[in-house]
Amino acid sequence: MSAVAPLPAIRRRVRFPILRHSLTLLGAAIVGFATFVAIFAPLLAPHDPFVQNLNNRLIPPLWMGGQPGHLLGTDQLGRDYFSRLIFGARISIIIGVSTVIASGLIGITLGLLGGFYGGRVDDAVMFLITCRLSIPIILVALTVVAMIGSSLTLVILTLGLLLWDRFAVVARTATMQVRHLDYVAAAEAAGASRLHILLREVLPNIANHLIVVATLEMALAIMLEASLSFLGLGVPPPLPSWGLMIAEAKDYMFFSPWVIMIPGIALFVLVLGINLLGDGLRNLLGADRLQ
Repeated sequence: MSAVAPLPAIRRRVRFPILRHSLTLLGAAIVGFATFVAIFAPLLAPHDPFVQNLNNRLIPPLWMGGQPGHLLGTDQLGRDYFSRLIFGARISIIIGVSTVIASGLIGITLGLLGGFYGGRVDDAVMFLITCRLSIPIILVALTVVAMIGSSLTLVILTLGLLLWDRFAVVARTATMQVRHLDYVAAAEAAGASRLHILLREVLPNIANHLIVVATLEMALAIMLEASLSFLGLGVPPPLPSWGLMIAEAKDYMFFSPWVIMIPGIALFVLVLGINLLGDGLRNLLGADRLQ
């Protein structure tokens, strides 16, 4: 009996890692496919996403009896929905990547300085993080966009200046963990400058944690952009943002539900893929050691 009892535990230990790797690969495939579509959108789109044809308004998708020339039908202005969905992936990827770059530069810099120097520098960094956490992101974004006007660049800058706190917290915590390790002490003993130690010794050794944060922040940025666009304060029309497509389709959702379901499903799948990839990277890179 004692030799048979451990078998279920062994099966569980084998089965669940395979499941986690499968979900990670699924997330990577979704993100990779969305990135491919975003890069080659002009080549993949069968129609110009901005061209209107009121004679072809609200044509249903092909599987609902639509026209062969419009795979996903058309919107309320007769624009090809498949082409707008493809270009919408480009908007989402640009927003996500640009926001992560902007917020990452701010947050990682503050986190490195606070975790490495400590003392008053760390107190100042923690004060900035606390101030940032007390600011509601959606409210500030709505205020800025409403006062200045909506544009793709403004949305990126606004989100980039509001989403750096998680980078700062993780970078600070990870830097404090590696600050007194042997390779940092060796670099200091060799006379390396503080900038060299931060960029060549500390930053590469905490990069795995920051990669995980970047994936999570990318998903959050895409969702916030979609929320702002849905409220009419994000990417301005006629740019084919998925959030804007959902907002434009809400008046037709009871008569032509597919106009709101298609961009909604696309947004859900992309954010799900990014989160699956981030969760898989966390397990793979061991970023959960910080918790």
